Amino acid sequence: MSATSPATNDELFARARAVIPGGVDSPVRAYGSVGGTPRFVTSASGAWITDAEGRRYIDLVASWGPALLGHAHPEVVSAVQEAAARGLSFGAPTSAEAELVEEIVARVPAVAKARLVSTGTEATMTAIRLARGATGRDLLVKFAGHYHGHSDGLLAAAGSGLATFALPGSAGVPSAIAAQTLVVPYNDPDALASVFAAHPGRIAAVITEAAAANMGVVAPASGFTSFVRDLTAREGALLISDEVLTGFRAAPGGYAQVLAESGEPVVPDLVTFGKVIGGGLPVAAVGGRADVMDLLAPTGPVYQAGTLSGNPVAVAAGLATLRLADDAAYARLAEASATLSAAVGRALDEASVPHVVQRAGTLFSVFFGAEVASGVPDYETALRQNAPAYGRFFHAMLDQGVSLPPSAFEAWFVTAAHDDEVIGRIVEALPAAARAAAG
Repeated sequence: MSATSPATNDELFARARAVIPGGVDSPVRAYGSVGGTPRFVTSASGAWITDAEGRRYIDLVASWGPALLGHAHPEVVSAVQEAAARGLSFGAPTSAEAELVEEIVARVPAVAKARLVSTGTEATMTAIRLARGATGRDLLVKFAGHYHGHSDGLLAAAGSGLATFALPGSAGVPSAIAAQTLVVPYNDPDALASVFAAHPGRIAAVITEAAAANMGVVAPASGFTSFVRDLTAREGALLISDEVLTGFRAAPGGYAQVLAESGEPVVPDLVTFGKVIGGGLPVAAVGGRADVMDLLAPTGPVYQAGTLSGNPVAVAAGLATLRLADDAAYARLAEASATLSAAVGRALDEASVPHVVQRAGTLFSVFFGAEVASGVPDYETALRQNAPAYGRFFHAMLDQGVSLPPSAFEAWFVTAAHDDEVIGRIVEALPAAARAAAG
């Protein structure tokens, strides 16, 4: 690589592959789902990212959700700089930790107390341990297609029947651990009821994404979340709502607020958060009922710890982000999401591309293919989408300077920095991409 000329994305990818498995530190970044070479980002500002070759793209990834206000918001950056100047990590309490938790408690009625951790995976892992400690039970129920991080017990694929134990969904996951997780179809009340009937008194918790967004965006069917809440309460199990992705993004109070506004107020026992509450730095949290949260050490017998939990620099980013995420910011997010999702649908209709656009709050995604055009309620249906069509659509948008999520199974993320001019540029790129999707 020349010391004077900038490296290309291809050169950087080759260099990374020599020392990093797959050349990336998180699999979806490798473009394996859409093909081609990932763009190595050198900077970002507002709605834009710039790659190693100096090309700018409108960004619809938003760091997979955290960049709610747009990249490098000046006030967030200033808060981080000020915190860093005071010290990067103390291994001791700071007042900002309580301030960030107070922001969460003020927005989410289900949360009386919360503990900060570093990642969404850590938050869900802790929530499950809490549920088992609270109930004295071992089994966990999750829904097919829902992603709750990469801890062993959650990387489980569905078994052969509705009430069978899960098989490991990844090499390196012991069968005995995977067997503690039961996987059922999403939006299927009968399947969930069957699992509880098959394992009476043994299920500690049901964990669900508040709205699924890791198999594409699939909102819970009307009444489904209420059914899960009622069933778990009746059976003595806890309900864990995973809002790592939807929390403070789908709406100011997360997807729980969307449900409440639709006439379906649901109060889970535990809620997990991540992404937005770190503003781009590693912060996550688990919160919920005070009696359950107080089971955590040092007040209770459920152990959890982390050297960097509540890191002062990361907390500063999250605190600044939430305080800046006011009504005007959410109005902009809602408008941008509604305008763009409608424009995508129109462009694909005009190109005669079978598809469905699905939304959950300000989140949305597009499923391509005639087999899914009537709607996607679950993971089995999501798997029938035409992923190659999405790949063609993705690259056509990229060629026009718009960076979409490099997988058909991910949500699209707008930010408060996606103003009318930015949305207009995206809309202008859609017809050519729709024609490419048509093949």
